[in-house]
Amino acid sequence: MAGAGGGGNDVQWCFSQVKGAIDDDVAEADIISTVEFNHSGELLATGDKGGRVVIFQQETENKSQPQCRSEYNVYSTFQSHEPEFDYLKSLEIEEKINKIRWLPQKNAAQFLLSTNDKTIKLWKISERDKRPEGYNLKEEDGRYRDAATITALRVPVFRPMDLMVEASPRRVFANAHTYHINSISVNSDNETYLSADDLRINLWHLEITDRSFNIVDIKPANMEELTEVITAAEFHPHQCNTFVYSSSKGTIRLCDMRASALCDKHSKLFEEPEDPSNRSFFSEIISSISDVKFSHNGRYMMTRDYLSVKIWDLNMESRPVETYQVHEYLRSKLCSLYENDCIFDKFECCWNGNDSVVMTGSYNNFFRMLDRSQRRDVTLEASRESCKPRQVLKPRRVCAGGKRKKDEISVDSLDFNKKILHTAWHPQENIIAVATTNNLYIFQEKVN
Repeated sequence: MAGAGGGGNDVQWCFSQVKGAIDDDVAEADIISTVEFNHSGELLATGDKGGRVVIFQQETENKSQPQCRSEYNVYSTFQSHEPEFDYLKSLEIEEKINKIRWLPQKNAAQFLLSTNDKTIKLWKISERDKRPEGYNLKEEDGRYRDAATITALRVPVFRPMDLMVEASPRRVFANAHTYHINSISVNSDNETYLSADDLRINLWHLEITDRSFNIVDIKPANMEELTEVITAAEFHPHQCNTFVYSSSKGTIRLCDMRASALCDKHSKLFEEPEDPSNRSFFSEIISSISDVKFSHNGRYMMTRDYLSVKIWDLNMESRPVETYQVHEYLRSKLCSLYENDCIFDKFECCWNGNDSVVMTGSYNNFFRMLDRSQRRDVTLEASRESCKPRQVLKPRRVCAGGKRKKDEISVDSLDFNKKILHTAWHPQENIIAVATTNNLYIFQEKVN
């Protein structure tokens, strides 16, 4: 059972590792912008604002010391995107990595898609531990030999060498998005993937870079009539014809590609009627969905808006089956969060391996674990103070008002510059990766 902290039979989370510099002054390029485990959980990729992708590999566990959990160490680092300039529109194109998605492994090499605002790239990550020696026409240092001096033929042989991990770009999918790409999602057919920007969703084939099919287009003929934008999109994990996309108005549309080539007419519309008592100037902003994720079994989907996480049953469009408040204590602070632009922060969410617990981030480097089976939740903190090996994370509590208890933190003393937007959960184990500004924290289930 993958629980959510606390006592009894629940999982206790303990510190495992932290990656990144400790300095207080953070370089903009080092800010982590996406975190993603591959399908086995052996590799963990991060992308940053500097256009770099860093891949960590899980070390094999030491069988003689089961209490020494396997750690993640740097496997490969490469520059995925460079800053560009669109001379036609006089716009700088940031190198920041918006999303990384792994492809299921088919051979010894690994493949991943990475995207910035405009261009998607398919990268191959492969290992080399042998090199050929004994060429006939070349010396060992690479210089060509004079053919007249060659009197005998040699058979080249492979010799062992130090392991080298190479990352090479295999495909570049460019020039298909007018607006900024916010999502990529690999289809379960493992041949196609989608990419979504503010107003359109395109369907690509992984082998074809010079054309894509536009499957959703919500751009109005007159841009003054624009009322909503696409915020996230994802393919169903098992049905290759089904995908969903969320909007800034808080709706989720499920589309079936079998119905028509252009999926402008959705098959299902998931929307919860607004509570009139909670209506305010900020209602539309905080109802905008920042992330949508299907459960692994494909029965449910999870959406994250500014204050809550909602679980929807794909068979019921009228309202979510579960709603969890992430930081309801911020409802009274929306005015100041609007003034400092934090209200526009885009928090992501993720499921654990068996869909029983969901995780999402908050401010003050807090992150929330929401246990669906026990309807319990816990707030944990990623901080340098709790960085002793195997130190158990203590639950944190926020005092919204009234008398503050000893172990509570006042809502007024929360640091809104420290925020956890990106989290990832190992697909098979209780190992989580949590990105603070420029650090990657890895926490694991406590092993007794």
